[in-house]
Amino acid sequence: MLLTDKRLLLIGGKGGVGKTTTSSALALLATNRGKKVLLVSTDPAHSLSDAFNRPIGDTITRLAPDLDGLELDPDREVALHLAKVSAQLKRFTRPEMYREIERQMRLTALSPGAQEAAMLERMSNVIELGLRDYDLVIFDTAPTGHTLRLLSLPEAMAAWTQGLLNANKRSEKLGEVLAHLTPKGGRDIPNPLANPNEHATDGMDDRNKAITETLLARQRLLQRTREVLTDKQQSALLFVLTPEKLPILETGRAVQSLMQENLPLAGLVVNRILPDHADGDFLAARRSQEKQHLAQIEQDFAKLTRYKVPLQATDIQGLTALQHMAGLLEQAGL
Repeated sequence: MLLTDKRLLLIGGKGGVGKTTTSSALALLATNRGKKVLLVSTDPAHSLSDAFNRPIGDTITRLAPDLDGLELDPDREVALHLAKVSAQLKRFTRPEMYREIERQMRLTALSPGAQEAAMLERMSNVIELGLRDYDLVIFDTAPTGHTLRLLSLPEAMAAWTQGLLNANKRSEKLGEVLAHLTPKGGRDIPNPLANPNEHATDGMDDRNKAITETLLARQRLLQRTREVLTDKQQSALLFVLTPEKLPILETGRAVQSLMQENLPLAGLVVNRILPDHADGDFLAARRSQEKQHLAQIEQDFAKLTRYKVPLQATDIQGLTALQHMAGLLEQAGL
């Protein structure tokens, strides 16, 4: 019972298989069951606005009774994140260094992983807000590869943050040693037997204190996110695919990666299956090939629950069409 027992759902899959439609319909289905839902898109294509046929953007927007929507913009997240870092750096440098800081920030914005790192931090904050103010948070994620990188980032970012903390600590200790060698030094060195976890920033100058507090806050946030994502009691991932060769192959690789990361994969939505009443020679040939793909899905993903949804005659757009899709998902067993 994903929509009644879970607090966080992430919907993933190859681009173009119907992730946004599925996410939107699931959100409406959850509200039909009395849940207050936050639906969040991390896809830069902003297809959530297209699905509901209305602008949404980067502010929480009411989409239907008990349903709010939010679109996170990766480029905007990078810009905001780097602006914050730049402001912090400028607090502890001379004005003549400002131009170099800004140059470094521009280069960082173009570096590999910049979007994912900024997006992960924003997602972590949204998850905490959503779990506080809503019954269920549903993420309509970007295509598979991007999603997998995001889901593996909490551990990588935590390790990177710990490395920075250790480097900052070594720098601080070196300063203490140098001070100790001066005639008046050594009297203000903290007790080496004191518990460093009690007051992590005691005795630091403003610069080191600000750096350490920022890194510790990020580390704790990412740790909380990791705990939520791996908690099978409150979180689940649902992958969407169509009965075609490339989505099957990509989903197979994604499932293997998710299981290695110990992330709770709850099942698959097999979308756009040709209905029995579709006729004609062309569709007959298509259905014959589709049966082979469906058999492959049954074989490759036998251990996962599969929810089958038929292909619709027209595009699914707007509340009425999405409510109809919600009904199809309910019929499929969701």
